[in-house]
Amino acid sequence: MKKKQGILSYAFIILGAIMASFSVALILLPNDAIDYGTAGVAIIINKLTGLGLSVCVILVFLPFIIAGYVFLGRRFTIKATLGSAVYAAGLQLFENIPFEINTEHFLAVAFGGAILGAGLSLILRNGGCIDGSEILANIIVKKLSDKTGRNYSMTPALLGFNALVYITVFFVIDITSALMSLLVYFVATMVIDHYTDHFEAIKQVTIITQDQQGIIADIKEKLNKTCTIMDSRGAIAGENHTLICYISYFELPIMKDIISAHSGSFSTVSTIEEILR
Repeated sequence: MKKKQGILSYAFIILGAIMASFSVALILLPNDAIDYGTAGVAIIINKLTGLGLSVCVILVFLPFIIAGYVFLGRRFTIKATLGSAVYAAGLQLFENIPFEINTEHFLAVAFGGAILGAGLSLILRNGGCIDGSEILANIIVKKLSDKTGRNYSMTPALLGFNALVYITVFFVIDITSALMSLLVYFVATMVIDHYTDHFEAIKQVTIITQDQQGIIADIKEKLNKTCTIMDSRGAIAGENHTLICYISYFELPIMKDIISAHSGSFSTVSTIEEILR
């Protein structure tokens, strides 16, 4: 069962990357809009230098993949590399296919943004990534959390990165592209938020277990996180413990592996907008 789920996760990442590349190459770029994040940076470089778009995507994203391997682990890197490779190959393929949507630019861009958001949602929900800005934001949050002992949302880092991308588009391309690209960002992130429950926000994991010491040790070793422990009692299981831990969206797959390795444990995950101290 677990092996089947693993294969499906890779299949959904491939499908999501194909959807994203289709949207960018055949809908967004022909309608004066660009993708956001590091894909947006790659498109800007492509427009300024004339280098192949897929080549620009690989060159821009490669440093982030390496950083992801160092800070986020092997499994994440494999999925991020797969998604990025399929995305780049899809751009190369779709650029040579004649396709046209006979409608207003605004409607075409909104439609393209929705397809892009749906594709990215599939990738994110299955533990992958095709945007280096998300890796960068996660690394920043992880470093701050390790240094201060506090939990931070990725939202400020993502907003700051994309603001720089759109300001660059405004000055080096034109205002129309900047405004259309901003529309892509809003539509895509609305779709992503709907299907991933605000992936950039802090996640609270509540774990019910009778093996609290084993889970706490694994969380400390694999995530460098700590937990709040509460005594609890189940109507059938009897005495147990409730653990509460705060992590990022990209750390959820590791947390799932930790919990599944300890039989008799189960958990819930909720989104936390803000932690007051």
